Amino acid sequence: MEIGKSLLLHRTFEFAINMVEIHKQLCQDEKEFTMSKQLLRSGTAVGAMVREAKYAESTRDFIHKLSVAFKECNECLYWLELLKATHYLDEQEFTMLHANATIIAKMLAKSIVSCKSKNTITAHDV
Repeated sequence: MEIGKSLLLHRTFEFAINMVEIHKQLCQDEKEFTMSKQLLRSGTAVGAMVREAKYAESTRDFIHKLSVAFKECNECLYWLELLKATHYLDEQEFTMLHANATIIAKMLAKSIVSCKSKNTITAHDV
C-alpha cells in the first residue's frame, strides 16, 4: 500500500499549487469565479486524497481513496477543458495543466489496477 516512492504525492502537490495559482489568476485577471472555484476544489482534492491514501487503514481504504482522487482528477480535466473552450485559459496554460492532469490520472489508474490485482479485490468489493 505504498505510493510509488512519493512521486505521486509530489506530482499531486505540485499540481495543487498550479491549481491555486490559476485560480488566483482567473479571479484577479478575468473576474471568473464559478468555474475557477470548481477547478480549485477538484484540483486540490486530488493531492489531498492521495495524501489520505498514504495513511489508509486498509487496502480497501487505500484503493477507495485513490479512486476518489482519480474521479477528482477527471473532474479537473473537465473544468480545464471548459475554461479553455470559453477562452479563459490560453493554449499554453491549458496544454501544460491538461498534460499534468492526464499524467496524474494515468498514474492513479495504474496504481488502482495494480493494487486490486495484487490483492484480488474486485470492483464490486471496493
